[in-house]
Amino acid sequence: MTRIHIHENRIHMVLDITADNQVKLLHFSAQPFDEKDIVAKTREGSFNLVELNLSGLDRPLERHGTKYIVTAPGYRMQYDSHKDYRNALGRKLEVTTFDAETGVYVTSHIQFYDGISVIRAYSEVVNRGAETQTLEYISSFNYTGIEKEGILPRDEKMLLKIPHNSWQREMDWKSYTLDQLGLSQSQQVVEQRSSKAIGVTNTGNWSTKEYLPMGYLENRETASNLFWQIEHNGSWHWEISDQTAHLYLALSGPTEQESHWFKNLAQGDSFVSVPVAVGVAVGGFDQAMGELTRYRRVIRRSNEDNESLAIIFNDYMNCLWADPTTEKELPLIDAAAEAGCEYFCIDAGWYSPGFWWDNVGEWRESRERFPNGLIEVTDYIRKKGMIPGVWLEIEVMGIKCPKAKEVPEDWFFTRHGKKVHDRSRYQLDFRNPQVVEHANEVIDRLVADYGVGYIKMDYNIEPGIGTELYADSIGEGLLEHERAYLAWLDGIFARYPHLIIENCSSGGLRIDYAMLQRHSIQSTSDQEDYRRYATIAANSPSGLTPEQSAIWSYPLTEGDKEEVVFNMVNAMLLRIHQSGHLVHINAERKALVKEALDCYKTIRHDIKTALPFWPLGLSKFADPWVSLGLRTEHKQYVAIWRRNSETGTCTLPIAYTGGRKVTVRCAYPSFEDCEYAWNAGNQTLTVNLPKTYSARLFEITLE
Repeated sequence: MTRIHIHENRIHMVLDITADNQVKLLHFSAQPFDEKDIVAKTREGSFNLVELNLSGLDRPLERHGTKYIVTAPGYRMQYDSHKDYRNALGRKLEVTTFDAETGVYVTSHIQFYDGISVIRAYSEVVNRGAETQTLEYISSFNYTGIEKEGILPRDEKMLLKIPHNSWQREMDWKSYTLDQLGLSQSQQVVEQRSSKAIGVTNTGNWSTKEYLPMGYLENRETASNLFWQIEHNGSWHWEISDQTAHLYLALSGPTEQESHWFKNLAQGDSFVSVPVAVGVAVGGFDQAMGELTRYRRVIRRSNEDNESLAIIFNDYMNCLWADPTTEKELPLIDAAAEAGCEYFCIDAGWYSPGFWWDNVGEWRESRERFPNGLIEVTDYIRKKGMIPGVWLEIEVMGIKCPKAKEVPEDWFFTRHGKKVHDRSRYQLDFRNPQVVEHANEVIDRLVADYGVGYIKMDYNIEPGIGTELYADSIGEGLLEHERAYLAWLDGIFARYPHLIIENCSSGGLRIDYAMLQRHSIQSTSDQEDYRRYATIAANSPSGLTPEQSAIWSYPLTEGDKEEVVFNMVNAMLLRIHQSGHLVHINAERKALVKEALDCYKTIRHDIKTALPFWPLGLSKFADPWVSLGLRTEHKQYVAIWRRNSETGTCTLPIAYTGGRKVTVRCAYPSFEDCEYAWNAGNQTLTVNLPKTYSARLFEITLE
């Protein structure tokens, strides 16, 4: 038996190459390995580094249900070789296993990142046998023993946080014990086997329509945690269940069982699974998200936007509502420029004289809306010192779009011999070179003819399980389309490195780090109630970096000072998506918008490097008080919202001060209507907000 001990970036990892030549992942934790923590009577069929299922193979060991354990030939894979070396990112481990009967080889890739307690993992499958093999499942990361540290029963010590996600209700984290999710531990029983799994799945092209592809598992006894994200823009699956006295975590992309995906591998063919990130930390949720934030910044495409954090005005929300005209836009452009915005985005409707939903796809300006052409408006935006942008939905064509009737059927997703419809749109297939050529023509024309420097790239349909054309399975058609779309994005950014393309999918329905490795900015929601938006804003740094998190700020046409301040504080620690009809609000309230944007310009250099923390914990939509903090070495910024609380006073625990002397000031707004006090003895900030719905932004300087 050979044992491989790795201690890298505060990650303790232990691999065994056993006497029967199998590879077992025994440990992956922020805590050191203790052999006594493994209480399983046998390791046969469990603790596998990778799980792999091929069609037509027996699974002889005991398993119940459809869990991803005892996969075949996963349970019998043999060690072949491994590499352990360093590259530009950090340490890299590659472990190759094989199955002699089928001739299938799997290389497990594990990339460490210097100074960050997160790894990226994926699996590469190659068929070196003589016969075609059908791949039904491949794990990107598989670890047994996630609960093994400490002596308390797992029902008492383990806490699982799952980020629920939906339209206008994004990033809604819920906490569960394992018992609450049906994985209770029987009294004094060590070996347990069940058919129950805690499974979280997405199937389709809206990757986050029900959940973010993330999870967080905390051992409250040992103060250690495990957290993960699946970096894919389509179907994915993760599950936790029991095997041989322990619990396992399995992360993957699409599967046959959940996602109608399988892939035929002829001799010499290969397949690479979707990448996943897995991290560990000692401490709580704040520490875990701090590590994940660092990692996200490392893997993201280098770009100017995440350095400058430009302020975008978009004319949609609580403003023109997808009904732009030259007459409406010109005064709004003046108001946005006066407020201090740096980009101005013309949202939906610019391409159609009336109802436009089912005829999108050609992306030509409407002369009824813009009699002198769209160029008159984009030129005026530039004249006012801003960069013009437009709304697009490049992945679809409306069923009434003339072009949809002219192009071949294989431009579109097809199932059962018919084009796939959703909400009066067809889904374009980016595997088709002609579709890519069409998309390129649209982008090239907008950049060349109008000087567009910003695109709000929306996506408002869910085409379901995939397409049957040119694919072994419907799910494979979807996966290959999604990878082709990412390749198209890579090509656009290579040609136009200064172009900002916002990732918007009916708000936040594709918040994933396949997309966000490429896009510098992400729409977080279509939430129309600024009071509810505070929860989405506060929680958003859990799902993406603060400098990518676009938050609408849309002062109402009729409102008061506190409503404006609340709106602005929603966005000020993240990315400001300014809207609201600034032409129609009074001078006092308009001045508060400008004051907020001016303040933002003085702090945004810190936002791009800061790490998030939550003084009151993650927010729920019914919470009467909400708070988000960002921390750097010498500064902390804390937003606080009062939301229908019966009392006007709240005390915020402020961590990460290190006992240093601090100075606190209310950074926004400047008018005096708020009492606050720093309590040095217990490192807390007490705030009194007299208005029922109100918010403030504080700056804490550490000396």
